[in-house]
Amino acid sequence: MISVNNVSLSFGKRVLFDEVNINFIKGNCYGVIGANGAGKSTFLKILSGEIEPNKGRVEITKGERMSFLKQNQFEFDEQTVLNTVLMGHKKMWDVMHQKDAIYADPDATEDDYMKAGELEAEFGEMGGYTAESDAATFLSGLGIREDMHQMLMRDIPSNMKVRVLLAQALFGNPDILLLDEPTNGLDIETIAWLENFLADYENIVLVVSHDRHFLDAVCTHVADVDRAKIKVFTGNYTFWYESSQLMARQVNDKNKKTEEKRAALLDFIARFSANASKSKQATSRKKALEKLTIEEIEPSNRRYPGIIFQPLREVGNQILNVENLSSSVDGRKLFDKVTFSVNKGEKIAFLSRDPLAVTNFFEIINSNKEADGGKFEWGTTITKAYLPLENSEFFQNGLSLMDWLRQYVPPHVTDADEPFLRGFLGKMLFSGDDIQKKTNVLSGGEKVRCMVSRMMLQNPNCIILDQPTNHLDLESIQSFNEGCTMFPGVVLLTSHDHTFMQTVATRIIELTPKGIIDRLMTFDEYMEDKRVKELRGEMYGDAVFA
Repeated sequence: MISVNNVSLSFGKRVLFDEVNINFIKGNCYGVIGANGAGKSTFLKILSGEIEPNKGRVEITKGERMSFLKQNQFEFDEQTVLNTVLMGHKKMWDVMHQKDAIYADPDATEDDYMKAGELEAEFGEMGGYTAESDAATFLSGLGIREDMHQMLMRDIPSNMKVRVLLAQALFGNPDILLLDEPTNGLDIETIAWLENFLADYENIVLVVSHDRHFLDAVCTHVADVDRAKIKVFTGNYTFWYESSQLMARQVNDKNKKTEEKRAALLDFIARFSANASKSKQATSRKKALEKLTIEEIEPSNRRYPGIIFQPLREVGNQILNVENLSSSVDGRKLFDKVTFSVNKGEKIAFLSRDPLAVTNFFEIINSNKEADGGKFEWGTTITKAYLPLENSEFFQNGLSLMDWLRQYVPPHVTDADEPFLRGFLGKMLFSGDDIQKKTNVLSGGEKVRCMVSRMMLQNPNCIILDQPTNHLDLESIQSFNEGCTMFPGVVLLTSHDHTFMQTVATRIIELTPKGIIDRLMTFDEYMEDKRVKELRGEMYGDAVFA
């Protein structure tokens, strides 16, 4: 168990935590959520001992081992991939080196060999004799080929380093597992592997993530960091979000009787509990929800942006025609023979095993890059709004937010006065003096919110989104997701956010070096389709997806 007692932390006048008291229990997985800057990652560092609180203490049950997913990709550059994973169990690693040092010492005494025997027994109790094969299994599960296991960390790609560090954190069945954004840099298949691993994990897990599908799949509880406090709620992220929204509506409904409100909440708990569906983690969550009392549900204090795209006109019959489009970078073929047409009302999710492929495709159809071959044509009725992956070029002039947005007022808007523009910024939670903030000092999340304000201002009937959830907090992601779901126009998107893809897309197009896979189905249906898996293996020239 982890016991947090009266923990407070401040940096100057900024108070992150004020007398936090909380216990984390074995068998539970806690999703740590909160707005950007609320202190989620800092809290994990307090638990791990990396940061000392100003006041209070963290107590861990004696003998329990903690593992913390490290984000420093260069820390283990001189180690082999396999050894980096083994080092995740520090005590076992130290024992192994102590006994090996005795055996390698030509002057070792009989007492030394007695000590080595004791170390051998300790090593065996910790699973040392199967450690290398166990570590190799972790690496393979995370998509790291066997021929890479003896390579130095400095010699493998950065996206593979992320996976090795994740294997290091998971190795040796730690009693307490702290994971800060564990899905960063992972592909869809590897995230699914991690979800299944954690769903069966029987010890304490605390995870910070902006991936709602991941939080839903693994979490039994939500630890909400808000207003310098942390409150724990039963259920996964979706349960927390929907129940808090329901409670907020109940609080505001002055006409409904108390008995009716209570019945509605009880019905919600029962329905959500019945829908739990994932291994031991789901069973734990289901039992917890069945014991939940209404008094434990509270309306959220969070502010959600208002992301609403309102087309000025409906799309015509011709939207986008693409014919034999191809693109490569540094001699590497990103995609080839891309041919398709977009139809009215479609919301298309684009995929590729190569993350550069979809970004290049979006840049080409927005006339920001040249294709190697082929052509594309937009319909005359289309008004596009594009959220690019990289937005730094938009924020180099140091204008105030108000003046920055003013330069993107479209011709059809004839009266773009300050209240009008303030309304668009206000929807993205820029209020009061925020509008005088200079664009060259904005955070990554603030820049994305500015770009969304710019998009809404265009009144588009087609929106193109390249990784729209990057840098955003869960509240903004939730609102963005709902805005795209309700949007009456055409959506072209790609995202690492599973829930975003599943709830918005009605069609999936995968770009490969040998053509496209094009299916009218949801994202989950696409990922589970047997024929699609076969095609993916053929298109990429290997059996990864088979």
